[in-house]
Amino acid sequence: MNASDQQKNREIMFSAVPVQQAKAALALLEGMQDLSVEMGHHAYSIVVHYDVCNYTLEKLESALQTQGFHLDNSLLQKLRRALIYFCERNQRDNLSVPPPQQKFAKPFVEAFQHHPHGDQDDTPEEWRSYK
Repeated sequence: MNASDQQKNREIMFSAVPVQQAKAALALLEGMQDLSVEMGHHAYSIVVHYDVCNYTLEKLESALQTQGFHLDNSLLQKLRRALIYFCERNQRDNLSVPPPQQKFAKPFVEAFQHHPHGDQDDTPEEWRSYK
């Protein structure tokens, strides 16, 4: 994955009412570090440019909703939003993959095997080898 895959250009669509939400959101987001904002193709949308390591569409939209903005909740926008949220979450997880945990699991497995626990099979020995 190269660095250009991390740069995202996303359009945030607002509901038509209340009026002028896009301009207010633009003014609110303009001062944020490592985030570029411009008016979208419609009067009720803005386009945000960001690095997925710094921001996600989900967090930006959540912050806007917390501030009282109303997003477009048409079925198409909800599906689009869900797909983008999923992809960005996975991309962020893949960019910060933790080291393999296999070498740390071995001591716990050995300790569990020597410790009496409730997963004992009470089946009599003669029934286990029934043929």
